[in-house]
Amino acid sequence: MHNSATTRDKIRSFALSLPGAAEEFPWGDNAVVKVNKKIFVFLGGEGGPEEEAGIAVKLVDEEAHGHALAVPGAAPTRYGLGRHGWVSVPLRTGDTPVELLCDWVEESYRTIAPKRLVAVLDAGPSNPVG
Repeated sequence: MHNSATTRDKIRSFALSLPGAAEEFPWGDNAVVKVNKKIFVFLGGEGGPEEEAGIAVKLVDEEAHGHALAVPGAAPTRYGLGRHGWVSVPLRTGDTPVELLCDWVEESYRTIAPKRLVAVLDAGPSNPVG
């Protein structure tokens, strides 16, 4: 079992391992990971103890989107992003396996990334989550 900070670190590492991924901090302490200058995952929870760790990902597959929304505390992402498939998922200890969260990060990446980078991902070795 992992705590939310460890889970967030594993998700961050996984996201940064994807082809062309880069981390930025456009709003202070909370990071985003981008590909081709477009965000594919928001990493929240670094702003202080009152802020819950969580991620937001874009899930266009209806099954994955519904599954993510079923996580306790999950909701469509604010600021109008939810209507475009973005889901905010809290990283409470034990609620969701890190492997599943990384699957959702990869789906979000595949939705956002250019086809040439998705082809690089498909051609390369798998990205294990440790």
